[in-house]
This record gives sequence, structure tokens and C-alpha cells, in this order.
Amino acid sequence: MTTSGSSSVRRARRILADRLRELVKEAGMNGKTLASECGWHPSKVSRISTAKSTPSEEDIRAWCRACGAADQTEDLVASLHAVEGMWIEWHRMERTGLKRAQEERLPLFERTRWFRSYSSWLVPGLVQTYGYTEDVLRAVQRRRVVIDDVADAVAVRMERQRVLYEGKRRFAFLIEESVLSNGLGNSDTHCGQLEHLLTVGALPNVSVGIIPARIGRTRMPVEGFWIFDQAQVNVELVSGYLTLTQPSEVAMYATTFTELAELAVYGTTARRLIASAMDASR
Repeated sequence: MTTSGSSSVRRARRILADRLRELVKEAGMNGKTLASECGWHPSKVSRISTAKSTPSEEDIRAWCRACGAADQTEDLVASLHAVEGMWIEWHRMERTGLKRAQEERLPLFERTRWFRSYSSWLVPGLVQTYGYTEDVLRAVQRRRVVIDDVADAVAVRMERQRVLYEGKRRFAFLIEESVLSNGLGNSDTHCGQLEHLLTVGALPNVSVGIIPARIGRTRMPVEGFWIFDQAQVNVELVSGYLTLTQPSEVAMYATTFTELAELAVYGTTARRLIASAMDASR
């Protein structure tokens, strides 16, 4: 998935393009005149004004100068940064290591009061053990990060788990049953993780639902995602990190979460599945 794959990103890019195009019209100019003023080929103006290309910060500054709209510059630059923030490729987010990427998410976790997480790949980060997290982040580091700060990154993620116990927060975790039998580390680490899942699932503010693997289910697995209150969705994909804030898209993921939750088992039945996976892992 790329930036063009999200309707939120496309919509935000289109709004920015519309605002830039309006500046040209208000200045009594056309695309060719603007291109000449900026020293660009006319096709560049066309691509930016139709949202086929995203302008750089310097492009926006030059555009505003040419249109005599310098007072609009900072607002438009802020809009550009908002568009860029919706989709971040892993190599950009992790260019200085894994620790910083973990630290940057902490404010979001601290201000959220209602967490909903669906995982089809791994046990969610907030309920991971130290050893499980270390195995996950080590695999990430080996695959795509040059800097080795795994130990520091694990420490940050462990510290973030305090939100489970502080304040009046609610947590709903949905996990595909296949996750219970998939692990990167050894059997001891995996069994320790499953035991921890049982412990956390017993907290009064935490719900753990396991979606059984079976034929004929009505909703197929999807990419893992987090819903933070009703304000934001984050999706971790193979190529990058997607942030969605458009109400219609947040609502879409909320509906998907509800549909998946209806397939899950809870309480004694869920604990039985987890215990069975522990026995099979030994």
C-alpha cells in the first residue's frame, strides 16, 4: 500500500492542490504564467494543481511568492506536513534507529482512553513480554534498520505499558488464533508470552478476544490496526506506517473491529485456546 492507496491521503492531497489552484486564480494568473514566474516546466504546475504530485515545502513557498500570497505560506506548509504525516515509510521513521520510533508514539498512548487493537500477525505490543518484544524488534532491526538500538527500543516499549495500569483506560484486544502458535523466539519465550496474555486478560479494564481459526467464517482476516479513542487509526503495513484521522475512515475501521469482535471468543473459552497453544508450544 502507498500513499495513493488511502482515501484520507488522497483527499488531503486534493484539498492542498485545490487551495494552491485557488491562489493562482485569485492572482489573475494561469498555470503557464505561474510556471514562468517560478522557473518551472508547465507540466509541474499541472501535476501539483491536480494532486498528481505532492509539492515540496520550497515549491509551496515559491508558489505563494509568485501569486503574491506570502501570508498563506505557513498555513499551506503546515497542510503539506499533515499530508506527509499520514504515510511514513519505515526507512524514514526508523532512519535513526528503533528507539526514537517507539518514543514518538508515547504521547498518543498517554492521551488515549479507549484502545482497540486487532492483530493478525503478532501479539499486540502493549501486552508483549520483554523477551517477545526483543525477538520482534530484533527481527525488524535485522530486516530494515542499520542502527542497533534494540535494547533501548525494548525498554521504551516496556515503559509504555504502564498505560495499562494508570488512569481510567479501557483496552480491547482482538487476536487471530494463528498468532497463538506463531512466534519468532524459542518455546520458552513464546510460552511466557501466552502466560502473560492470560494474566493481562484478567485485568478488569482489559478484554482479550481470540478469533478461532475455522472454515466458513463470515469476515476474513485483515491487516493489523489500532484505534485510539474515536480520533485516529494506525495501520502497520509491510512498507510503512499509516495514520488515519478522517472520521469516515476511522468509522470504517471501527465497524470492522465490531464485526471481527463478533467472531471472537472470550473468557473461559479464550483462556482455553491460549492454554492449548501453550501446551502445543512446550
